[in-house]
Amino acid sequence: MADAGPPLVVMALGLILWLAINATIAGISIQTIGIILFLVGVVWLLIELVQSRTVTRRRRDVVVHDEPVVREREVY
Repeated sequence: MADAGPPLVVMALGLILWLAINATIAGISIQTIGIILFLVGVVWLLIELVQSRTVTRRRRDVVVHDEPVVREREVY
């Protein structure tokens, strides 16, 4: 499965900055930073999900043949 933890944390932090904090620091809007972090988290999560699907698909395509590694000893 995809490593979805870090993108979800970035998305949550972005939503908190966007919706819960109403402040401006030296002309930079905290809400704008929150929107940017949220969008970065969404894109990161989508990339993680696409990568996990392609890795899973590649693993399914591999065919393993069940053959003995060594020949059995013949009993006389």
